[in-house]
Amino acid sequence: MRRRTALLTTLAATAATALTAGCGFQLAAPPSYPFRRIALTGFAPDSPLAADLRRALARHVVIVPVPAEADVVLQALVDKRERSAAATTAAGQVRELQLRLLATVRADTPTGRALMPPVALRLVRELSTTESATLAKTAEEAEIFREMQDDVVAQLLRRLAALPV
Repeated sequence: MRRRTALLTTLAATAATALTAGCGFQLAAPPSYPFRRIALTGFAPDSPLAADLRRALARHVVIVPVPAEADVVLQALVDKRERSAAATTAAGQVRELQLRLLATVRADTPTGRALMPPVALRLVRELSTTESATLAKTAEEAEIFREMQDDVVAQLLRRLAALPV
């Protein structure tokens, strides 16, 4: 009985492998960048976006502090988070917040040749809120900003991988 179960399990695994290989399925590979060194400029010293970009890029390329030593210079033109009241009650209490993450970047060579024109990334999320759950909503707001930032970093990494260097 055990032998039959093992045989059926092996047969099922082989069939699943053959089916996924036949359809062109392929695991996502780490990105391949057409440059070896990059400099990040224009970001605020305490920018969470810059910190996440550095962390993600450090696995694949060398991050240099001086733009003249880099193959690509990624310059931040805008890097900010905004929060505004989207809906209020008749009593003036905020019921819904609008969270915005704005990032505009461009990529150049150290000599100034444009590799990527300015790209504006604008993410907007809505957050309902109540006065009784202020602490929980503050933590939820921070988590939403973190997720939006992860999305911006992923988009920038894909754009950097496609640069015509």
